[in-house]
Amino acid sequence: MHLVASERIKLFSIATPWACGVFAVAALVVPATVTALTAGESRLPPTVASTQFGFQLGLVAVLVLGALAVTSEYHTGTIHGTFQAVPGRTPVLAAKAAVVAAYAFLLGEVAAFTAWFVARLLAPAADLALDSAADWTIVAGTGPVFALAAVAGAGVGLLVRYTAGAVALVVAYPLMAENVVQLIPRAGAAIHRWLPLNVVTKFLSGTGEANGGRDGGNAAVLSDSPLSPGWALAYFGAFAVLVLAAGITTARRRDA
Repeated sequence: MHLVASERIKLFSIATPWACGVFAVAALVVPATVTALTAGESRLPPTVASTQFGFQLGLVAVLVLGALAVTSEYHTGTIHGTFQAVPGRTPVLAAKAAVVAAYAFLLGEVAAFTAWFVARLLAPAADLALDSAADWTIVAGTGPVFALAAVAGAGVGLLVRYTAGAVALVVAYPLMAENVVQLIPRAGAAIHRWLPLNVVTKFLSGTGEANGGRDGGNAAVLSDSPLSPGWALAYFGAFAVLVLAAGITTARRRDA
């Protein structure tokens, strides 16, 4: 437990978690506010899914948080002291990932429920009650997804080590890479079905029940993953753990 406490102190002694946290919450709350206020003009009534429209930007913030939690130590050189204190490296890196994941989980729950609550206040006539499993999943499920994304971000940070490269990777991948893959002739669509962020969208959105059965509109486009929502979350979890394991293995084998 002392490793977890130490990593918690180190993480919250820098500005990164606070800045990423504010951005993650704003990324969900601002679009939910706009959607609720402009529902009449767009002729698309707000849905529970539409309150989570900013999920992808929030996810980017969490990936950046995970990466910077690692690369900031390499940048300042404090990683040397960390590895001298724990020569095995694996326990301290696992503790770092656990702290970041716990914080990301909290951010996800706060951001998702705040966005839903604000939309419900601004559009009281809309059907925004959480009265189905799909409604609860798309809101409460943000926390677990953010936690796993933070773990993957930490793994990327360990693999890349340099802040600029790690941030560029975790920003470009969710915003561009998975969509670009679909442009590959013949194989693009088949590959896209198994890409991690597309798959985890299946966990959150299912078949669109929380969006009134619509695909897109004022909510995220549905995933084309063939997995069920439960297996989609497990798949994303396995991906995050593999990235972290690769990062830890690399960190153990090379000089700090």
